[in-house]
Amino acid sequence: MQPWEENLIETLEISGVDELLTETHDLVVFNDDVNTFDFVIQTLIEVCHHTPEQAEQCTWIIHYKGKCSVKKGSFEQLRPMRDAITERGIGAAIV
Repeated sequence: MQPWEENLIETLEISGVDELLTETHDLVVFNDDVNTFDFVIQTLIEVCHHTPEQAEQCTWIIHYKGKCSVKKGSFEQLRPMRDAITERGIGAAIV
């Protein structure tokens, strides 16, 4: 390996490029006729760490569009969030 290659690899690792190369997924929450707006908003705040405004906007999108991508990340990052949301009786999937 050439010295410039070592520096390039070190620079890529430090800058987080390896994170950009990992596959990104969406955590999608689905609309239903059971859960209230307040319950979905509170769930997004607690589970996805949304601000109240962000959670409310996502909830309106879920209501009118039938679903909304509420978080992006790796499968490993999103799985605990998906599990916590579905344990509360709200439909969610990682796509």
